[in-house]
Amino acid sequence: MDWVEFREEVLSMQDFAKSKGLEVIPLVQTFGHMEFVLKHRPLWSLREAAPCVGTLNPHREDGVRLVMEMLRQVVELHPGLNTLHIGADEVYMLGEGEESKQWLASPGRTVEHLFLSHVTKVAQAIKEAWPHMTVIMWDDMMRGMGQDTLKASGLVGLVQPMLWDYTPNLNVDTTVSLLEKYCSAGMSDLWAASSFKGSTSVYTCVPSTQRHVDNHEQWLKVAAALSAAVNLQGIAITGWQRYDHLSVLCELMHVALPSLAACLQTLSHGQFSAEAQSKVAESLDISSVEVEAMGRTTADESLFPGRRLAELTVELNSLLNSEDIRFFENDMYVRGWFSPYHQQRKMISPLIGMQIHSQASTYLTTLQEKVEAVREEMVRLYPESTAEEWIEEHVSPVMAPLQRITEDIGACVSELVP
Repeated sequence: MDWVEFREEVLSMQDFAKSKGLEVIPLVQTFGHMEFVLKHRPLWSLREAAPCVGTLNPHREDGVRLVMEMLRQVVELHPGLNTLHIGADEVYMLGEGEESKQWLASPGRTVEHLFLSHVTKVAQAIKEAWPHMTVIMWDDMMRGMGQDTLKASGLVGLVQPMLWDYTPNLNVDTTVSLLEKYCSAGMSDLWAASSFKGSTSVYTCVPSTQRHVDNHEQWLKVAAALSAAVNLQGIAITGWQRYDHLSVLCELMHVALPSLAACLQTLSHGQFSAEAQSKVAESLDISSVEVEAMGRTTADESLFPGRRLAELTVELNSLLNSEDIRFFENDMYVRGWFSPYHQQRKMISPLIGMQIHSQASTYLTTLQEKVEAVREEMVRLYPESTAEEWIEEHVSPVMAPLQRITEDIGACVSELVP
């Protein structure tokens, strides 16, 4: 895709969002999670610490210019943009760079001040370039800071913190106290952030809807407990695709639609009531909100884009996680008659070896058939590269031992049977 095609696609997405009454708010990382930029060799010098690909050196003017150029390009691609999210979460190893160590050597300076200094500089530059722009940022780097530190930072009036917590057992009292602290520091316009996929584990294949619904019900309790002084702007229902730029894929969108629908209905109804569940089932034509048991009530495919792929993904994932297949190397016959000791000495029972070979081959054939069906559907919705990565991530590690066993047994048996 060239630049013209890319631009047209981005603009087209915005037009579609606008037609549905949605406002697009781009998120551009400006401090942490900048792996997508700092991985490139010409920009290595802008890292805070060499091993940490994601954190920008806050002392280099070139770094601020880089951030502002990225923001300029994004704003240009979003005509009429009113709100920007500048990230700034998980700024790992901040203070570990040599320039930071020298800066911190001066009395009274802390890593907290270093963080606030950079974010304030970026927020001020945004306000100078686009005075009308509302700036949102993640809150986690400020959670341990006192009210006085926040008040003196210069951030008050420049940014709206967005507090994230994706856990099903979110601590309501702690979260309320944190939001009230930001409000008392002068930042009364605040946001919450939940998740409908991606936050379970870095490599999860199929999401648990209930886990994410629980997270939203906890956030509803937080909203109900806040004082009138807190101006909660809304909640961002995040859906991760990766934990960071260099990690593996989280759950893909097609298996997460039931979770997204359930989370939206939970917020709309104030709880995941029977009425909310019925609304999800009706809107997606499913009998269960859990994608692993969702079923269908009609043959209509239009209500649930990617339904067939979701069904195939669940089936394949079940096979990949079955103990018989995933741990075939620990099978009694494999460990008892085809151990490394037997293999090294080519001392195996041809009969049992052929039984092991037959079972492994059956598993491989079943998996290959499912994989091809998944691949065929997946490339209808995603780039070929996504399908390849997903299969390498989830399928190859399970199939490789089976393939190795069939090849090794075939080689051994051929030398023992005339």
